[in-house]
Amino acid sequence: MNVSNCKVIDLPKIQDPRGNLTFIEGNAHVPFDIRRVYYLYDVPGGAERGGHAHKGLSQLIVAMSGSFDVVLDDGTEKRRIHLNRSYQGLYVCPMIWRELDNFSSGSVCMVLASNVYEESDYFRDYSSYIAARSE
Repeated sequence: MNVSNCKVIDLPKIQDPRGNLTFIEGNAHVPFDIRRVYYLYDVPGGAERGGHAHKGLSQLIVAMSGSFDVVLDDGTEKRRIHLNRSYQGLYVCPMIWRELDNFSSGSVCMVLASNVYEESDYFRDYSSYIAARSE
């Protein structure tokens, strides 16, 4: 897998004068079953999140409120994606190093994951990640 396998996905948006609605269905809007949902909020200015890769986990990252950047890195190519629409999500495939930064005040980042939390699925050291990619 490489950075080009990661992409912004437009999610369904039902517009209504009373407020818009977006929904996400596993294996329909995202290419995986959704097994876990978590969100980041109250991220202090200048802070970074992420800084890891997953061996087998797929994710959809959504800016529910505010904005932030996701930096994707496959060891060869890096790409920075700015998320600021709650009806778009960034699909991140396995074996991609990701970092989140540039959080706006009050931003909320929701992540849909293809599996439950499993520490053994993580690369938390960049040099170990690069070594595993070249195997």
